Amino acid sequence: MNRLQFQQVLDLAPPGSVQFRALDSGVNEDATTPGQRERLYTADTSPKPIIQQPQIDATVLELDTAGRIVSSGTVLMSPKYRHGIVVPVDRNFHSSDVRWTQWDDLGWYTNHGEGTIDVVPGREHAPIDFMLPYPASVLKLMVNFGVLQLVDKGEIKLDGTYNYRPTTASSLCGPATSDTVRGYIDASLTWSSNAASCALIKLLWEHGAISRLNQEFQDLGLETLQLQGTNPANGGNWSNAITMSSLDTAKLLALINGAPGPLWTAPDGQPVTSAVLSASSRSLFKDELGQQGFNWMLSTTNYCDAAYPGPGIPQVTAKRWIAAGGPGPAGSTAPVGSTGTADSTAPAGSTAPIDGSVTVDGAYFGRDVLPCNRAAQVTFMHKTGWVSNSGSDAGIVTSLPGKAYRHYIIAVFSNLGDQYQDPKRPLTPTGVVPVEYTQKFAELGRAIDQYEAALPGPH
Repeated sequence: MNRLQFQQVLDLAPPGSVQFRALDSGVNEDATTPGQRERLYTADTSPKPIIQQPQIDATVLELDTAGRIVSSGTVLMSPKYRHGIVVPVDRNFHSSDVRWTQWDDLGWYTNHGEGTIDVVPGREHAPIDFMLPYPASVLKLMVNFGVLQLVDKGEIKLDGTYNYRPTTASSLCGPATSDTVRGYIDASLTWSSNAASCALIKLLWEHGAISRLNQEFQDLGLETLQLQGTNPANGGNWSNAITMSSLDTAKLLALINGAPGPLWTAPDGQPVTSAVLSASSRSLFKDELGQQGFNWMLSTTNYCDAAYPGPGIPQVTAKRWIAAGGPGPAGSTAPVGSTGTADSTAPAGSTAPIDGSVTVDGAYFGRDVLPCNRAAQVTFMHKTGWVSNSGSDAGIVTSLPGKAYRHYIIAVFSNLGDQYQDPKRPLTPTGVVPVEYTQKFAELGRAIDQYEAALPGPH
């Protein structure tokens, strides 16, 4: 991480700028589309280097062939820890040595990356102090975990219709919709629909499950996972009160992945097992994560073989997003509950997608991904997230048959959303969705994957 020099990125909305004031809300930042933010950024013709070391929280959990955790590593990077600091963990892959605080949009600049609102009480004097980046759409892992627990308990049916009827308007969540619970889950996880995720959060509120879910995370020892502050009237109001650390997120993914026996011991001394979700719910969860459409942070296969961004984790791209020819991006229709990424796609009259190109929710990537699928080494069941000052990606990596062995979980959270770009970044081709992250994340993903592939045999 230190070698990648994340501090070299440019800030397209530095403090005091018109762009910064337009973005500084801290609530429902996900509602602003990439296209809207891009138009805002282009008004600044002379972006400045970021004023301090970015905030990055990264974890890798190595798994054995059965999915049990065999080792872990967590590194935090911030203005206080410019070259990174390793988080010590105990035998339960838990640390009490970090004071975790909520993200603060303006405070990150003014307080040099140190927060003021504690996430875990009683840690004021911990040796490490770290402000957790806002998780953006990776928060949907928590949402869908809670919904699938309701399915397992028989409180809702996976194929039952849920009529989402918000009682207050929200630009994040959109209008009333109807879909099956399964349909909302698919939209939430695979193409990151904010509207579908709002519906699922409202569903959790209607079943009194939000407080139960937050308590469940505490009971499991995943104390930084908190789905706090959402609005029961519409499922919106996503704010910095929603927190996730990379370590706890990776452990949640280990539960979703599944393994025999206990994975760790809870604070009350009870074993924590994959039985927190049924086998069928875990299978569905993994299948949906495996169909992720936005492969453009730790993995960049949506931009296969492009000069920019560089390659990341060499994953297979899900077939459902790959074109076999047909109408161009101007003719594509975003699904109900669109996140709005279609705002960044091709104008009317642009050329049709080449065979093998990816289009997700109207976002056209413009590269033939089939060569990268033929060269793929792994599957990557993951969830990405992005807003102006948040870039996140978390998932499960498994080697394909005949390829060098990998089985690990990687989770990375940062404040480097699309507000920050690499110097000398090439212009985005007309009609192609802009890259939302610095390519340094792809370089990090590739470096970690190459390290894991070089290890001797299955663990």
